[in-house]
This record gives sequence, structure tokens and C-alpha cells, in this order.
Amino acid sequence: MSALVCALAPLVLAGVLGPAGAGKLFGRGTARQASRTALARLLRDGGRAALALRTLGAVELLLAAALLAPPVTPLPGAAAALLGAGFLGYLGYARAAAPGSSCGCTARPDTPLTWRSFARAAAVLAGGAAAALAQQPWWAAAARRPAAALCLVLAAAAALTALSADPDRRWRMPLRRLRLRITGHPLAATGGRTAVPVAATVELLERSRAWQSVSRVVRSALLDHWDDGGWRILQFAGVYGGGPAARPVLVLFAVDAGASLDTVREPAVRVSVIDADSGAPVMATA
Repeated sequence: MSALVCALAPLVLAGVLGPAGAGKLFGRGTARQASRTALARLLRDGGRAALALRTLGAVELLLAAALLAPPVTPLPGAAAALLGAGFLGYLGYARAAAPGSSCGCTARPDTPLTWRSFARAAAVLAGGAAAALAQQPWWAAAARRPAAALCLVLAAAAALTALSADPDRRWRMPLRRLRLRITGHPLAATGGRTAVPVAATVELLERSRAWQSVSRVVRSALLDHWDDGGWRILQFAGVYGGGPAARPVLVLFAVDAGASLDTVREPAVRVSVIDADSGAPVMATA
């Protein structure tokens, strides 16, 4: 492996682990994010998952600081490689046990499980192995060959950016919306707003604040759906309350049947939670 690549690996890894760790440790949305990750299912509790995410964030921050220090020991690189291997194992579990859940690997909310998640974890594993083999500080290597070092760092940053979920939200989605504004909606000729696929409605719902506010109650995937008066009704099963007072409920969301991520950012959503046995309303909001 190139000595320059090994020498620069700690710098690149610190750039990956530092922001991700800070987001997990200090992010205001960590608790909400944790409840939607496969980690919550693994630990059987959203609170424990949030604590695990914040602990992981602290570990990532410490690793980032150690990687930026002079390479007097290969331990930071080896620890980063171990962390990457752990991510791969966790992703394998999440893929098998909760494929629809969020990854939770980064500080960003709703990071879906895709091939990018595995590629990022593999990159951390490979980067950690390279950092463990570094024989000189990254700043010394960069000073000796500044042009090559700059090209390597930029290439690594571009590759890691491409592997992040951000391109979908930051430039692919705006480009798709722009294309729809220019060329029109592809379903317009079919007659109707109700032509929006159910999967698209569910995706829109899961990004809404209404979903976030009651997601702690939901315990199932989509059970049933129907259209009524321009609304698409989505039914889930759930549990309301805790301890002896906990009771099974049905959670009903009403979403504009013609809305999708291509047309709205914050959909109007009505939520009703009713007792599964008596049908009596438990809570409702709009």
C-alpha cells in the first residue's frame, strides 16, 4: 500500500468520524433518530438505542482526535478498522432483521440501509487498516508531496461524499423537482392525484412531523390502506401507554392522496389513535 495513502488515511478518517461523532453526541435529534434505527430493535428500547448512539459518537470523536495526533502507535488506526468491522456486522444484522429501518451510522436523520451504508463501513475498515500502517505524520507526508496529497484527499472526499445519503437530498431531489416543473408530472395524463403509488405516500408520511410525533406508538408496518374523499388512509398497529395500562391500538394516518415527495415537503397529515378492541378514540391530532 502506498506510503502516502497510509500517511493521509488518518486525516481522511478523522474527517469522516469527527462530524459523525459530533452529530451523534450533541445532536438534538439523536433520541428521535435512534427510535427509528435497527439499533432500537436490537436493544429492544429506543432510550437505550439513543444512549448507545451518543456513546458511539463520543468514541468516534475520541478516535478522530487520536488519528490527528502523531502516529506513535497503530492503535487509533486499528480501533478505527475494528469500528468499521463492527459497522459491517451491525449493517448485516439490520439488513436481515429490520431492512426498512434507518441506519443510524451517520449524524443525519433517516439514513436508509443501502449499498452505500456497507461501502462507507468498508471504507472505514480499509482506512483504519491503512492508518495503522502509517509510518509518518500526515502533515509531514503532505508537506513532502503537496500536489499528490491534495489530489488524494480531494478524491477521497469526493468518494465519501458520493457514498453519503446527502446527494439524494441536496442535489438529486431538487433536480427531479425541477424536471417535474419543466416537463410536468408523468402521472398527470392518467387522471388523477390518486395515481400516486401507496409506497410513495408511505415514504412521504415517514418523513413528516406527524409520523415523528407518534412513531413511538407504531409497532407494525403498513397493515391496510384506502382512499376516501381525496385522503389516503394508512393503518398501522401500535401500543399506547406503558406498564399495566398499555393497550393495543390502531394508528390511522390521513394523507393527501395526490401528494408525494415531488409535490410537497410538509404534507398535511391527520392522525388518529383508536383502541383496537373498543374502537374508542385514544388520541387525535391534525
